[in-house]
Amino acid sequence: MKRIGLLGCGAMGTQIALAIDSGQISATLTHVFDESKEKSKLLVEKLTNKPEIVENSHLLSSNPIDLIVEAASQDAVKDVGLSVLQNKRDLMIMSVGALLDESIHDILFDACEHFKKTIYLPSGAIAGLDGIKSIKHELESVSITTTKHPRSLKGAKFFETSKIDLDAINSSTVLFEGTAKQAVTLFPANINVAALLSLSGIGSEKTNVKIVADPNTDKNTHHIEAAGKFGKMTFTIENIPDENNPKTSRLAILSAIETLRKYCSDSIQIGT
Repeated sequence: MKRIGLLGCGAMGTQIALAIDSGQISATLTHVFDESKEKSKLLVEKLTNKPEIVENSHLLSSNPIDLIVEAASQDAVKDVGLSVLQNKRDLMIMSVGALLDESIHDILFDACEHFKKTIYLPSGAIAGLDGIKSIKHELESVSITTTKHPRSLKGAKFFETSKIDLDAINSSTVLFEGTAKQAVTLFPANINVAALLSLSGIGSEKTNVKIVADPNTDKNTHHIEAAGKFGKMTFTIENIPDENNPKTSRLAILSAIETLRKYCSDSIQIGT
């Protein structure tokens, strides 16, 4: 039985913990941490099998754990990612945008090789990454257009300097067009899908991103187009936002659970 540590006890972390606790994932959640001690306590109260709440994030990987699941923030990845690998634990990252910082990516990549450990990146709120990975060396262009309700975008760093008033938007409005690297910096909690797509394909500087706010939608929609020598791929995914955190799609949570289930399973593995 794999032993799991959880970094981040918010909406996503809670759903992952409940999936483990219910037996959906063949593992034991042994330790948890959140910057908010209250969130940690609230999570543990919901669980039948009570994990230990550690006092700081670095203590998670100092315990006898197989895998740390990060469901906190890009800053959390930057803060503890290296120490997790140094302690010879595997790491599953949900805040994938952190890896578009080349210094962080290179440090963690080298650490995986040196300490013989693995970082897992779930597909999150998009589909088709198996296909993108398969043809990455023949890709010539790739783009993603993400459309969300304005409330799902509130609090993004983008609005610290933008004059756009989300509450005043009454029709579909393009907020941002640029590269994946720019997008994950300005929308760190909203556009991890762009980071995943760029890491699977031709890189963050060549992956084009458009972010649209639409007050008339009740879904998080991602439209992906990829073209190259192989031909052309087009994907459109319409996700229901998580009821506890509209910034996150339900599919992102289910993808995390499935990735963890696969990690803990000895059964047939499907997909690239």
